[in-house]
Amino acid sequence: MFGSIASLILPALVPAFSDGVRGIIAKFTGGAGGQPQNVEERVKLMEAEAAKLQALAALDGVNGEPSKWIVDLRASFRYIIISAIMIFTAIVVFNPEIVGASVVAVFLDMTGACMSFVIGERMYLTLKK
Repeated sequence: MFGSIASLILPALVPAFSDGVRGIIAKFTGGAGGQPQNVEERVKLMEAEAAKLQALAALDGVNGEPSKWIVDLRASFRYIIISAIMIFTAIVVFNPEIVGASVVAVFLDMTGACMSFVIGERMYLTLKK
């Protein structure tokens, strides 16, 4: 029982937990957690980010405009995977004789973890603002 509940709650807490650990480490080390300490460091960081974005744009660039369906597929990839997991979970739950009870439990945990992570990530980003 606890394992099933934990598999739903823990993925939602991962972003907040990692941010908290980073803050604790920054407090003990006296660092700003990867934040630039002066204007010169901030300028160098911005230049490095611009160079990184240019390199990524060059790698991602194609000879011409990508198809609209490819752009839409990239944008909705997370939701497509979650939908597939939910569909397979429904199939397994309504036909448990195919795979057995342990596989049904795994699929239910996967579905819960997926939804919990998506909802938890969105909630954390909203609360962090």
